[in-house]
Amino acid sequence: MKLIRRTLLAATAAALLAAPLAGLAQDVKSRIIRFGYGLNEQSNQGRAVKVFADEVAKASNGKLRLRAIGAAALGSDVQMQQALIGGAQEMMVGSTATLVGITQEMALWDTPFLFNNTQEADAVLDGPVGQKVMDKLQEKGLVGLVYWENGFRNLTNNKRPVTKVEDMDGIKLRVMQNNVFLDSFKMLGANAVPLPFSELFSALETKTVDGQENPYNTILSSKFYEVQKYLSVTNHVYSPWIVTVSKKWWDTLSKDEQKILLDAAKKSRDFERKDTRAEAAQALAELRAKGMLINELTPAETDRMRARLTQVNASIATGVGQALWDETQAELKRLRAKK
Repeated sequence: MKLIRRTLLAATAAALLAAPLAGLAQDVKSRIIRFGYGLNEQSNQGRAVKVFADEVAKASNGKLRLRAIGAAALGSDVQMQQALIGGAQEMMVGSTATLVGITQEMALWDTPFLFNNTQEADAVLDGPVGQKVMDKLQEKGLVGLVYWENGFRNLTNNKRPVTKVEDMDGIKLRVMQNNVFLDSFKMLGANAVPLPFSELFSALETKTVDGQENPYNTILSSKFYEVQKYLSVTNHVYSPWIVTVSKKWWDTLSKDEQKILLDAAKKSRDFERKDTRAEAAQALAELRAKGMLINELTPAETDRMRARLTQVNASIATGVGQALWDETQAELKRLRAKK
């Protein structure tokens, strides 16, 4: 009798232990996830997408499989965003700047000279302000998971070194399809031309535009040094990327599947930032070795640029909402007071 009771208890315990695992197995279906991105497979973006794919596969026992499609093969950021909203594509990583037309609050991240360093950027993006901005996407058919780092943006061109504000005059500069970037560079004297990233290299090669602005990593991985002579270190905008999901598709996932994707996205974010910063530390030296002529703006000239853009900042505050702007400034003040 004791033996039978022990056997029954053991069987019950085994069933109870197996129940959550069975439940989990039922909540993760076999799925192919098309994940689009703009840069090539060898870039910091490509490496982080691979980390994300591996984490998703591991956590789902191979049921959730990421089909990573880079080099803008699924279209520009704007085209992929529309595909996500329509449910024709599941996931992507792209610029926050091209989301401004969809969610005005995203313009916050385009503020010239908003962050002094990457530590400030991480704290604000991963904190309540960053989450608040990301949550706004859901009203428009997108779900934001995490912010990755594109980096501080710098100018390249074929006309002249930009050592002062006046050197910007007349330079035909490619900018993202985003009003804040257009307005900022027009105020600095450039002839700002909106173009998708996927068209940029050929536009520089054919001299349709004289220059562009991107972080060192992107300038290097996209081989802009082959078609650009001057690099001016301006650090004018800290540019994040954002991992987004089609809300139509996201809402069909179980809670377990959503958690697997969110957890993997956070791991990929931590990897991507570390990787991007390590690469940026080397990229500038490599660009110099490849023949680019590099100059840095003096602090006085940076201040002159900043002063010209106060009107842009005021319009950003109006566009994103004064409450969000004030909350962001208060958080930055708090972070800076810690030093």
